[in-house]
Amino acid sequence: MNWNNAIKDYHSFLKIERGLSTNTINSYTNDLEKLVKFLLENEITVSPIAIDEYSIQQFIYDAAKKINPRSQARLISGLKSFFDYLVFEDYRKTNPTDLIEAPKIGRKLPDTLSEEEIDALIAAIDLSHPQGERNRTILETMYSCGLRVSEVITLKISDLFFDEGFIRVLGKGNKERFVPIHSQAQKFIKSYINEIRIHEISQKNHEDTLFLNRRGKGLTRQLIFMMINDTATKINLKKKISPHTFRHSFATHLLKYGADLRAIQQMLGHESITTTEIYVHLDTSYLRDVVETYHPRRQKKSY
Repeated sequence: MNWNNAIKDYHSFLKIERGLSTNTINSYTNDLEKLVKFLLENEITVSPIAIDEYSIQQFIYDAAKKINPRSQARLISGLKSFFDYLVFEDYRKTNPTDLIEAPKIGRKLPDTLSEEEIDALIAAIDLSHPQGERNRTILETMYSCGLRVSEVITLKISDLFFDEGFIRVLGKGNKERFVPIHSQAQKFIKSYINEIRIHEISQKNHEDTLFLNRRGKGLTRQLIFMMINDTATKINLKKKISPHTFRHSFATHLLKYGADLRAIQQMLGHESITTTEIYVHLDTSYLRDVVETYHPRRQKKSY
């Protein structure tokens, strides 16, 4: 991954996933372009995946000569956000700005949806709409399998192994994994294929693509994002959600009902268990129940 591609992907993430304003996005990307310019001027050849804390500190020290402390803090916060994004998307294992002294902004994660909210969103899909069945199937598949939006829009019919109860997913870095798929999602996908997809004319190179748009081509991330937010507005859901919210909810709900963290790691396709832990937002009541259920002193009487 080079800097141009990384900044372009990050720009899309800020716009589509986080819904930030144009001015805010430009501010974030301008800081990154300044970093790239600094690296070029100082003949430092390093990718966004390989850059280390020392190089970033050099850049910040150089920038500090020209800007006030408040601007420095904003600059560091912007860099932290960018490298948080790279970690969040599995491009990096660590954030090189973590040890740089600055106000911590934390990692921005989407809200977790409750089971009732998931059901309400899926039930709110207008099945009378020409793309209703497709949209309902997409939401069910994302929640059932914990897929990234990029994974669901590239899913192929030949990736479905329903007899075995799995789907094949091509994840980050073209890494292939097999993910279990629930019978409910299988039912929706079969219905979509047999009743809707079979009547659609696919364009060249999209004959095997599972989810098609009205022109017979694959879907875009933007379309999925808009569909989810339109549905959330329809049911008056106050949370700010994105396609990734379904993946986050998938992991959280599995853990809540006793799934092993390592198993969730495999299903999400994470190299590091640390990345999986980022997705897991547990409320304190669940943690209390875990202690009361599994701690060896749970049945001992106090004296």
